[in-house]
Amino acid sequence: MTMTASLHDFCARRGDLTAPCRLCGAREFNICQALDPAQQDKLFALATRLQLGKRDRLFAAGEPASHVYNLTEGTVALSRSLADGRRQILGFLLPGDFLGLEVGEAHRCDAETLTEAKVCRFERAAFDGFLKDNPEVALRLLKIASSDLAQAARHEVLLGRKTATERIASFLLDLRDRSGARHLRTQPLALPMTRSEIADYTGLTIETVSRVLGRLKSGKVIELIGASAVRVLDDARLERMSGSS
Repeated sequence: MTMTASLHDFCARRGDLTAPCRLCGAREFNICQALDPAQQDKLFALATRLQLGKRDRLFAAGEPASHVYNLTEGTVALSRSLADGRRQILGFLLPGDFLGLEVGEAHRCDAETLTEAKVCRFERAAFDGFLKDNPEVALRLLKIASSDLAQAARHEVLLGRKTATERIASFLLDLRDRSGARHLRTQPLALPMTRSEIADYTGLTIETVSRVLGRLKSGKVIELIGASAVRVLDDARLERMSGSS
């Protein structure tokens, strides 16, 4: 279930109105990194804090793109449904990622939480105005967009050219590296997505995902910790198995 509150009210209950972003663990990685205290106050006034449960829908393809979102806690999956009912997962977002900024007037994909999550939501027109008045924040957003494009390019190579083993190895390494860059735990590495969602991201079947993970486990490249975490035991071998140059 989604809980909504103005960021002002949310912070007032915590007694941190004078430094609303001070306790945000994602500030170092998101658009707020470029803000000075005065700019923080201005952005603070525009934000609504959303607390989402596991498997909550943030937005759906075709809905008006009237808001943009800054993910501060949790994991979100972006996906698109195909005409025959199949689903392609486009990416897994982590704290610090920005989503919902569209070229057109409607969202092009679905956004669903895989865990409990927190986001700061901004009305799009107001956020656009903030960017015009604060070009350094727009530059930070451009850098985030460039990183997203690079991630999309890697995903395209994964889907188009890599073997099943290379896809799973690449997926694990990418998730580990992005988690580590955000100071999230990587040993063990949390896997909040299901095997079905890993399959929809890598373009494989569930059976193939399970088979490849099993081979990596039996080869002592990884250790599976239940269905929701993995420990990398041999970084060098996993790197070689990913097919990355």
